[in-house]
Amino acid sequence: MAKPEWLKVSVQGGASDAVRRVLREHGLATVCEGARCPNVPACWGTGTATFLILGEVCTRACRFCAVSRGKPLPPDPTEPERLAQAVRALRLRYVVLTSVDRDDLPDGGAGHFARCIRAIKEAAPEVQVEALIPDFAGDGEALRAVVEAGPEVVGHNLETVRRLTKLVRDRRSGYDLSLRVLGVLKDLRPGMFTKSSLLLGLGEEEAEVEEALWDLKGAGVDIVVLGQYLRPTPRQLPVARYVRPAEFAGWAERARRLGFRAVLAGPLVRTSFRAAQVYEELTCGSSSTSPFATRP
Repeated sequence: MAKPEWLKVSVQGGASDAVRRVLREHGLATVCEGARCPNVPACWGTGTATFLILGEVCTRACRFCAVSRGKPLPPDPTEPERLAQAVRALRLRYVVLTSVDRDDLPDGGAGHFARCIRAIKEAAPEVQVEALIPDFAGDGEALRAVVEAGPEVVGHNLETVRRLTKLVRDRRSGYDLSLRVLGVLKDLRPGMFTKSSLLLGLGEEEAEVEEALWDLKGAGVDIVVLGQYLRPTPRQLPVARYVRPAEFAGWAERARRLGFRAVLAGPLVRTSFRAAQVYEELTCGSSSTSPFATRP
């Protein structure tokens, strides 16, 4: 299935090249590069980056994701400090931390997440940190460890509708498990912003997307993100359909009416897209919905 015109973008170099040099110097990986994200110039140019911690090998096998699967190496104890040094060198103002699933670790990697957050906070107290976490198998103590490290935002992605979860996600993941994780995060620190996202174009029906949005709102989610599923390689699930920008605008309006505090929706929108701007607008009390509702 050929990609429509609204998904064809070019990624420029410039400031991005300087960021890559610092990342290589500190031996760090970013989702921005790994996923070949088309929003790299927009994010890096405004002092935002999404770092992939805990290695690049995942213990799960979700069918929408092209990350390598297998037996990961033990967590690198030097990573928190190297990460903090890079954040300071790049003069970032907003950092998103995410990771592969680490079911091989007793806490799923939560302790390492917490150490990375604290290292950044100590090196650059002015930086806001968003943690985009796996489910940690629903372990409450693991979730508490991340929350108590002090991130401004914690996200966990629902990814798809209930019916498609077993097809799209690893068997150890779960629709209700993800909702439970999001609810626990909000209960642990009610004033903290929580975030989740859905990928459209996997074969979901309109009523199923509506149900997922209601479920996310019921779990206390503040920020919801809707983007187009794009097949990374021929080994992943095919795209069922390409959702038009106007339809994303409609979903943004419907999510807004449900009462989410911020909504980002568009074909190229991803979980960390404009994360810093959304956080700043939320903390200033202004709406974070309409500027992104129709953005392709």
